[in-house]
Amino acid sequence: MTAAPVRIAAKKRLGDRLFSGGALAAGSLILVVLAGVAIFLVAQSLPAFLVDPSEIKGEPESFWHYVGPLVFGTVWAAALALIIAVPIALGISLFISHYAPRRLAQGLGYTIDLLAAVPSVVYGLWGAGVLAPAIQPFYAWLVENLGWIPIFAPPVSGTGRTILTVAIVLAVMILPIITALCREVFLQTPKLHEEAALALGATRWEMIKMAVIPFGRPGIVSAIMLGLGRALGETMAVAMVLSPAFIISFVLTSPQNPTTIPANIALNYPEAHGIDVNVLIATGLILFVITFAVNSAARWAVSRRKEFSGAN
Repeated sequence: MTAAPVRIAAKKRLGDRLFSGGALAAGSLILVVLAGVAIFLVAQSLPAFLVDPSEIKGEPESFWHYVGPLVFGTVWAAALALIIAVPIALGISLFISHYAPRRLAQGLGYTIDLLAAVPSVVYGLWGAGVLAPAIQPFYAWLVENLGWIPIFAPPVSGTGRTILTVAIVLAVMILPIITALCREVFLQTPKLHEEAALALGATRWEMIKMAVIPFGRPGIVSAIMLGLGRALGETMAVAMVLSPAFIISFVLTSPQNPTTIPANIALNYPEAHGIDVNVLIATGLILFVITFAVNSAARWAVSRRKEFSGAN
């Protein structure tokens, strides 16, 4: 009878133990911080869920009637920003990775990376002081000529500080994030896939459609979700540009616009006291849940095609 081979365990050196222990501590710290934030939000939000609605600012029928327009405004502004930013970001990414000369591609890449570092307050100042007055005549033209479309129904805003202006500002803010990530994913496409498509007679666009985009689809989803997370949580730019109201409206050019959860917290927290603070924290909990759900959906979408991912 042959004896079982003896397994020889490698001796762990001090550096190995320090590195593995540090990595474990860093990973555990993330979970602890996330749990701490969640516990704080839940504990501070409970009074808002249990309080008499008459004590909430504006005296809504219930807390959910208070937070409903805020959730709508947050999701609506972020969705509009994605609709504007995603096609432009994909076009820029493909141009940099597969069409532009190397020198031009490098310059555009650096410019996109620099745009991602611009503070949000700068975008807010630009949106409120430059974009809104400049685009207001265009809004007036839309309402005058396309007012029969519900999203352009009159009256028109006289200042240009509408939900559409906020969406444009948010689109400019998330454009560098989506573009930079998609560019890196497209550049990771195996050259053999591209050359095989070209060898079979495909044009450059057909090669991109058959080889580059399918390979980078999980990375594109990840980039879009990161941009969506930035748009959902943006505070100062929205607070500086938007003329807010507690309404649910799909009209893009109206003087009354739905506000967002972060902007509402930023505008009301300095003057809040007592139960008003708990109400604002409770709206922050709702935003936390929305963001967590968005990230979970992104991970699920990416994991469906993990074998093709250039981002995993």
